[in-house]
Amino acid sequence: MKAESGAMAATSDGIQVEAKVQGGLMKGLKRSVLGGESLFMTTLTAPPQGGWVDVAAYLPGDAMVLPVGPNGLNLTRGCYLASEMGVEIDTKWGGFKSIGGGEGGFLIHATGTGTVVASCYGAIDAMQLGEGQKIVVDSGHLVAFDPAVQFTTRKASTGVMNTLKSGEGFVMEFTGPGVIYTQTRNPDALITWLTTALPFTRS
Repeated sequence: MKAESGAMAATSDGIQVEAKVQGGLMKGLKRSVLGGESLFMTTLTAPPQGGWVDVAAYLPGDAMVLPVGPNGLNLTRGCYLASEMGVEIDTKWGGFKSIGGGEGGFLIHATGTGTVVASCYGAIDAMQLGEGQKIVVDSGHLVAFDPAVQFTTRKASTGVMNTLKSGEGFVMEFTGPGVIYTQTRNPDALITWLTTALPFTRS
């Protein structure tokens, strides 16, 4: 299996651990700089009798094993944790519509055969959308989605005053069919709160 650098928490005896740039230097740099993941990935290989690996994310929350479908799987920045060896992890341009959603225009795109372990901040929730069914998600609460799901980015409310009063910025409107995965907590909101709550010193 492959895992994000630093994600391994524990292994059974005999697991071989190797860290390297997956897919070459340029692909690794693209995944790191544009996708928000680490430059190096860890390959974990079991001995002939098999074994197990525990992985853990840096934020407290759920982890879920997600299938990589025929269209692949899109993950937002920082949500990739581990995957089977048959899965390729790359960076995909999500379009200008995802810039306003807080993803910087780029997504982590998983293709191939197997499963991905995605982590989140808080609890993870899966929502199956039917044909033409729509749902609106705050950009900071998005974890992953089926690339077949169509989406647009817009302001949560109309007018500057409504935006300031509601405290909501951009939201992403998804249209099915397909599955999207959300998290109950927002990492950006945590950073904002810590920035205002923690004391700082001037040099």
